[in-house]
Amino acid sequence: MREHGTRTWSTWGLAVFLLVLVAALGAHAEPPSFTLPDRPLDSREPWGAFLGKAAHTAIGRNYSVRHPTNRVFLDPADLYTIVEEGELGNPEHLSKLVRRLRPDITDTRLLVLFEIKPDDEESREEGRQQAGRYLAALNKAVDPDKKLVGGTGFEGSLFIEFENGGALWQLSWRTPDPGVTLYRWSYRRKKPHATWKERAAQKEEALPREEIEQRGELAEQAIRAAYEGGERPKGFQGQVYLPVDCR
Repeated sequence: MREHGTRTWSTWGLAVFLLVLVAALGAHAEPPSFTLPDRPLDSREPWGAFLGKAAHTAIGRNYSVRHPTNRVFLDPADLYTIVEEGELGNPEHLSKLVRRLRPDITDTRLLVLFEIKPDDEESREEGRQQAGRYLAALNKAVDPDKKLVGGTGFEGSLFIEFENGGALWQLSWRTPDPGVTLYRWSYRRKKPHATWKERAAQKEEALPREEIEQRGELAEQAIRAAYEGGERPKGFQGQVYLPVDCR
């Protein structure tokens, strides 16, 4: 029995060690987003969340700017609100399970919907499924002549220049499938004494991890301020070039 007990404790000890090791490796792999400037000390928001927020803000606002006379609903507007305020039909026909779902972009004049996802195959498939669910739910509640479909032909690009000549970030998006808008971030290295357009023509690179960790939150705040006409975020010394500037 003593020998059996020893083996049992050894097994448990090995299991605990492996769990601690996996946790430590996972913690090392994830950059400490909570150390970003001006972050609350108790925040644990993933380091990449700011890039997703920035992309959703930029792409949604850009769609609204392109269609100023349309009734456009952006997340967090839910299906109930879209049907009711968009005058599409009877929102009470939406089941309680779906009425609080929130599509990323819904245009109730053109009767189209978009779901925004990162530009990779897994996210693309997830976007197809989500857009399909939203459309199926909406079209059960709208009037027969107001059925919605997945939007197409929506693409664009913007740039964020940091420190007046420092790193140059690019956000670009495309809509390869009806209702699914995919975005990607890219990076241009510093190039002294060059305009942002000259630098934009440089070789496109993947956005470095350290750049995301250092400037991710600032990028989201800068884009929001650019579209809303507000003050620049504290610590931002560069410029946001919106799609109209990139043509």
